[in-house]
Parts: sequence; C-alpha cells; structure tokens
Amino acid sequence: MLDQSSRAAILKLRQQGHSIRGIARAMKVSRGAVRAILRSATEQVPTRVRPEKATPYRDQILELYAHCQGNLVRVHEELVASGAQFSYQALTAFCRRQRIGHEPKEPVGEYRFRPGQEMQHDTSPHRAEIGGHLRLVQTASLVCCYSRLLFFQFFPTFTRFDCKLFLTDALQYLQGACETCLIDNTHVVVLKGTGRDMVAVLEMAAFADRYTSTSKLTPSATPTAQRASSAASATSRPTSWQAAPSTTGPMPTSGRARGATKLMLASATI
Repeated sequence: MLDQSSRAAILKLRQQGHSIRGIARAMKVSRGAVRAILRSATEQVPTRVRPEKATPYRDQILELYAHCQGNLVRVHEELVASGAQFSYQALTAFCRRQRIGHEPKEPVGEYRFRPGQEMQHDTSPHRAEIGGHLRLVQTASLVCCYSRLLFFQFFPTFTRFDCKLFLTDALQYLQGACETCLIDNTHVVVLKGTGRDMVAVLEMAAFADRYTSTSKLTPSATPTAQRASSAASATSRPTSWQAAPSTTGPMPTSGRARGATKLMLASATI
C-alpha cells in the first residue's frame, strides 16, 4: 500500500494534467494503483480493519504462553491441537500487537554534548518537487549535536566529490566545525571494514587534513546518538539549507547504530 506522500504526489501530478500512464511510470507503480488513488481523491492512507483469527483465543494464548515458558511454537502447536485454525505467523503478529511477551523498548540512555564537541552527517533518499516535477534526490545533512543546528542540501546523486562539496558548504555556512564529525559507513568515505575496523579512503583523510593539521579519520569508540537529520530534512522543498530550532538538552538514544565512524575536523564553538 502506498504511503501518504506517494498518494499526495499522484494526486498533484494528476492536477497538473499528467496522464495515468505517465504518473504510473514516474512513480513506478501500476496504473491500477494510480486509478484507485484517483478514485479515492484523498491522500490519507485507508485503514483496514480486519478481524484477527486469534482474538477469540486470547485468554488461552496467555495461559499457554505462561505454561510453555514463552515458546510461541509450542503455544501454536497446542492451539492447533485444540481446534484453532490460524498460522504461526498470525499468532506471532497477534502477540506483537497485544504486547504478549513483547515489552515496549525503552531508551537505553542519552548523550550529552558540549558546544563544538560533535556533529553528525547522514544521507537519505527523498522525493522532492523541483521545478514542478517530482524528483528522486539524495538529501545530505549535517546537524550540530549541541545546538541542533541543521544544514542540508539536495543532490541528484551523492558521490565522494559531492560529499566533499557538501561538507565544505556546510562548514562555511556554520563558520566552523566541531572537533568530531560522526558519519555513517557510507561507501564514499569508507575504503573497507566497519566500526573499529574501518579503513577510510585516503582522499577523505586528505580532505579532513584541510581543516586541521592533526585531523584524521578514526573509528567511533561509542555508538552514534539518534540521527536527527533524516526526519528533519524530509521536507520536499527545493531549498539548500534549513536551520533547525536551537536547543541545549540531551539527545536521547533509542538504540545502537552499527558501524559509525568519526571524521576528525577542526574545533569550533558551535
């Protein structure tokens, strides 16, 4: 099922006079899906209310879950033996939705950054309306962890050359750099390896040397904090930068990002 942004794009393309065939080709969906969205005339994703086959067995599932010590395979076998007719996948989905044996994940902690300590760089694909056309772009973003100041740009592709251009523009806009730039293990920076075993491309190591004589690419010793760049840069306006509201609170972490690396740059009070 298409998400809300895709449905909105289809409706807008139709308002601009594009044919159903052209919209389907541009959005890479079937013409039947385009017709269905045009008939609904709304960008809201319809909610499907389906009765769950496991609902009448909820009390029995709770009892069996405790008796089988949380083994859902055994729970399903006992239910089928008693006459239940639904799949193991339906049982596990029901247990997730009912939070049977699934406790909500709590944040593992929080990171506190001092001014100028760290900034984070990430790239994400988005669809942006540029010149009246919906285009697939790569959104590169850089966020300062202390102030939450955000800089982002759109690129048709994102190569190593584009990465250096983006970071140069970002540091000029910010008028400095934090002492550490935490990046994902993107292929434009990493030659081989991940995390502590990461080996950086020499070209990017030389790029870091432009900003400080002692800079170097080094693997991250700690997992990255929550990546605020993807959600904040999801606006589809063709702008080159946006400053996010400034805050000084801690940055929460809900999990661990694998293979983050550090790009050491010059220090500044951002």
